Amino acid sequence: MITLLVQARKDAGLTQVELGKRLGQRQTFVSKFELGERRLDVAEFIEICRAIGADPHDIIRMAESSAS
Repeated sequence: MITLLVQARKDAGLTQVELGKRLGQRQTFVSKFELGERRLDVAEFIEICRAIGADPHDIIRMAESSAS
């Protein structure tokens, strides 16, 4: 699912720094979850999806379909 979030961020034309600013976080916050060094809770996942303009339901559906 993280791979899908990273791709959605890149598709939105956002850098880690820009996403961090939208979230009120530092770039290191974005880097850590993108590298798998930090887990996201559901609320953070939804907030990140909204910040990059992605539908959280679509990300979950894509993750489920790629896992099967």
